[in-house]
Amino acid sequence: MSVYVSNLVINTGATFQQTFSLENITSNSALDLNGFTAASQMRKHAGSTGIAATFTASIQNADNGQVQVGLSSVSTATLKPGRYVYDVIVSDSVGEVTRVVEGSVLVRQGVTR
Repeated sequence: MSVYVSNLVINTGATFQQTFSLENITSNSALDLNGFTAASQMRKHAGSTGIAATFTASIQNADNGQVQVGLSSVSTATLKPGRYVYDVIVSDSVGEVTRVVEGSVLVRQGVTR
């Protein structure tokens, strides 16, 4: 399984959601995510011990390989503007963990409060 790279933009104080549709690279069909769980975090840099945010992450449609991550408006309001990195991992029923998505996050400060 290869890692899909997708860069995100999050506006502070706004609800954020992103859905990823994953493919099986050998068959070019949707990745079967039945029996998998997802997790995702955002940090200032990959080696950082501090977690900037923990996304809500779920398998949205297992048959179509869809994973969704999100943050509430309350969570995004606490983020400091700037650049971050994130990834999404999936775990199968026997505990094998695979990183399926990664990228950078640009957090932009909103004007209207």
